[in-house]
Amino acid sequence: MPLTPILRQILCIVALLLGAVACADARTLQLTLAGEKTSVDIVAPAGDGASRAAVILAHGFTRDRRTFAGHAATLARAGYWAIVPDLPFLLDSRDNAVALRDLVRQLQQDAAGQRLDRFVLVGFSAGGLSALLAADAPGIVAYVGLDPFDRPGGVGLAAAHRLSIPAFLLRGPSAACNAYSIAEPWVKALPHLVEDRQLATASHCDFESPTDGLCTFVCGATKPVNQAAVSEFLLRSVRHALPLARSEE
Repeated sequence: MPLTPILRQILCIVALLLGAVACADARTLQLTLAGEKTSVDIVAPAGDGASRAAVILAHGFTRDRRTFAGHAATLARAGYWAIVPDLPFLLDSRDNAVALRDLVRQLQQDAAGQRLDRFVLVGFSAGGLSALLAADAPGIVAYVGLDPFDRPGGVGLAAAHRLSIPAFLLRGPSAACNAYSIAEPWVKALPHLVEDRQLATASHCDFESPTDGLCTFVCGATKPVNQAAVSEFLLRSVRHALPLARSEE
């Protein structure tokens, strides 16, 4: 039986509350990324799905794709394909960057059921570093870092200097969970930084959607006002970097 718009919306809300991908047009694929079998959530855009514009969201250290389900649902409602992989490697951001490049290439070859050709890479915390390292892949038009992390050797800082596409940064205050703002030097290094904003009262967990008790226990409680600000920044940045044609909306 076809879903009515009201029933579809109710199911999406229930799915979000359960920590699942919060949209009825979502599915999970098993793809091989950087040699590892990996779960990838694919959330189709609202409407007829004609859009070829996609946002890839990379989660943080020890997290998984479920912590970006809310952001994926928001982006899909706005007309974008939302792609959320489990990052297959626990420690090496460079290996996860290889996985993200593999994901882009497979999406360009119809892995989602439709060929996608324009991408914004979004990364949170350690995923922000992996996304930055992968952002030179063909087809990527912008990078968005959500309270990103860098390694002490500055591998992300070196990549930031070389990044040739627009970048957007949203950062929390200096705290243990973002390694005391270790990625702040990216602000001056990024050649095409469109916006850098800091949420003065945010915890690291405010950047996830949804977060969980483990994150808030380690990194601090969330606030609805900060979570709303993160969602608004993400959607605004994506729309700036990846405007949809009228036929895609």
